[in-house]
Amino acid sequence: MCLFAQDTSAELQKYSEEGKQALSEHRYADAEQAYKKVEQLSPGTAEVYGTLGFIYFQEGKFDQAVPTLQRALKLKPGLPNADVLLAMSLSELGQYEEALPGLEKGFRRPGDQALKRMTGLQLMRACTGLQRDREAVETALELNRLFPNDPEVLYHTSRIYANFAYLTLRKLSEVAPNSVWKRQAAAEADESQGNLDLAVSEYREVLKIDPARRGIHYRIGRALLAGSHSGDALSEFEQELKLDPTNANAAYEIGEIYRKAGQLDKAQEFFSQALKYYPDFEEAQLGLGGVLIAQRKPDQALSHLQKAAALNPTDEVSYYRLAQAYKALGNSSEQQKALAEFQRLRAGSTHSHAAEFSRPQEVTRQEVDAAQQ
Repeated sequence: MCLFAQDTSAELQKYSEEGKQALSEHRYADAEQAYKKVEQLSPGTAEVYGTLGFIYFQEGKFDQAVPTLQRALKLKPGLPNADVLLAMSLSELGQYEEALPGLEKGFRRPGDQALKRMTGLQLMRACTGLQRDREAVETALELNRLFPNDPEVLYHTSRIYANFAYLTLRKLSEVAPNSVWKRQAAAEADESQGNLDLAVSEYREVLKIDPARRGIHYRIGRALLAGSHSGDALSEFEQELKLDPTNANAAYEIGEIYRKAGQLDKAQEFFSQALKYYPDFEEAQLGLGGVLIAQRKPDQALSHLQKAAALNPTDEVSYYRLAQAYKALGNSSEQQKALAEFQRLRAGSTHSHAAEFSRPQEVTRQEVDAAQQ
């Protein structure tokens, strides 16, 4: 009996070591065979079933993982992570109702971040499958907070947000098909998809319902600008300012249209109006700085351009116009510094906008004029 026990023990150790080695090298088929031998030699051991369940999960054999993990938990209810693996296996099989409690528990459990990430992705999937869209969005928001730069997380959470937006807009169409909100949502959707004529038409329907609605003339103006109808756009921006003199975006667009037309005094007036209400409006600071340089007032331009560079140190336009101002002031040292930073940023093709109201899709972006280069 002692000899037989020693042989069994030696075999058990041999297959255990083979299984561990195969697992460490991600050779799951070999690990499966080794741990099946361990199971035969040591039946009733929870850890063996737990490891086998993990192997089946990695191999995509979810129908085998489920009963194996259930057996492991029956033998040892507190076996680490076995309940989470079981929940994820159930989710993979589409058994979302059974999987949900384990997924929720696993996602809120502190510890292994890789496991939390996998659990969160499965939890989003289960919530969507069960049409629990609000919970899916809440999970997506938490995943984005925990893993802000993870490409897979970003991909799946973006789909959750898009689906939730679609369902919400569909609900809006059902409960208020002819409302100003439905019309505005349709216009914004058309505009984002580049259907500019349809967008303008929908925005005008909004104004028929509510002629004094703020922001709509501005949106029409932006759509017209995108369609190269700057003259018509100017009229819309002017109408927006009549309704809302504090709309810095509209004032900025008027200023930019006048700047490009060479009407510098008018451009200065409207850029200044935009900055009166939003001093941290980067593009307006840049626009006004460019106008002052063109008016041969580099000393006045300098503070605006420095402010723009401070608001967004990655915007190459700020440094190019700073170099122009320093050149006009005869400060060759600062001119060279500004040019060097401009060239560094241009080589990296970097351009971002810090202010919410100066996002590229919200206002016309300031650029380095080709003629100036």
